[in-house]
Amino acid sequence: AKPDLQAALDWAGTKNLPVAIWGSRYSSSLVFLIAGENPGKVKALLSFSPGEYFGGDHRVRDAATKVAVPVYVTATASEKAEAEPIYNAVPANAASRFVIPPHAVHGSSTLIAARNPEDAAANWPTVMAFLKAVLG
Repeated sequence: AKPDLQAALDWAGTKNLPVAIWGSRYSSSLVFLIAGENPGKVKALLSFSPGEYFGGDHRVRDAATKVAVPVYVTATASEKAEAEPIYNAVPANAASRFVIPPHAVHGSSTLIAARNPEDAAANWPTVMAFLKAVLG
């Protein structure tokens, strides 16, 4: 999946538009690797339920230290212990957000009413406010 994300980022760079990368579950960790390895190519990063999903040398927390753009991270209450150290590794940035919605579900599914009937609609405003703040 990482080569596909890199190819998408490279393609988007040819369009001369601001690029926000968005990951859910497994890809929520990959976006930290991609953003950290591509300084200046990413304007913002959104990560839904990140974790240390990779073995070996690909520590997401280490990649997060290289991310120099605003970051939006969300997770369920039970995922907080895994997601928060990744978020905290991102260099200080006033536009970054860490959100634990009251009725979140795993990944970007937290924004889908069929998957999260209690809170999907309530979760969208923070995502949209973040995107508006960083992308205009």
